[in-house]
Amino acid sequence: MKASDKAKHRNELICSALRSAILERVLLPGMKLPEDSLGERFGVSRTLIRQALERLAAEGLVELRRNRGAMVAKPSLEEARDVFELRTQIEDLVISRVIKDMTPEKLAELEAHLAKEVEAEHASEPISIRLATEFHILLAKLTGSPVLLRYVEEIGYRCGLTLSLYARPHSSNCGISEHRQIIDALANADEEKARDLMRSHLTAVADRALITQKEAGPLVYLDALEPYARQVRESRD
Repeated sequence: MKASDKAKHRNELICSALRSAILERVLLPGMKLPEDSLGERFGVSRTLIRQALERLAAEGLVELRRNRGAMVAKPSLEEARDVFELRTQIEDLVISRVIKDMTPEKLAELEAHLAKEVEAEHASEPISIRLATEFHILLAKLTGSPVLLRYVEEIGYRCGLTLSLYARPHSSNCGISEHRQIIDALANADEEKARDLMRSHLTAVADRALITQKEAGPLVYLDALEPYARQVRESRD
């Protein structure tokens, strides 16, 4: 593998690890993300960390502040409402695109992801939120449109952060059941039903999210990142 390809792969791993840590509330909104400490933790250069933080900033998960470094984003309720409204419109288009070229292979991918959600049903709520977010990103990926995928990734991750910050506790079974119904409508090539189900699902998600802000508690020290960072370091072996 070329050096440039190795660096790109490492960057992907770091982004994935930090993204999961943020969505799973290991790294809390407002927490500082110092490049030097993260570089030591992941066993990589500050340059790779900076590139990962810039990508996560583009996704809305990290805020980059001039002369003050990076921190986990902390969206306001007003921002969250705008993002959820925009998400409904974009995912309506996703359903229309993906159903036009639905195949058994694509349905199998959706079923496999849903199985992961079911398996994690009794895990922590932040893990369920991450998996639910990834379900919608998978749908966008299956459209074959890089543009739709990019926008759904950014909005989906931002909504996932909002859910981890504001949402009231709820059973993950609700989201799993709604995803099941969407997959069934796609399998039956029922575009109108699939779009209606998606709108209802996203409305329910927004209703759960836009309530009151949770108490974040004390900032988690970077030691909490160790399980995520270890996977990146061990990938070199």
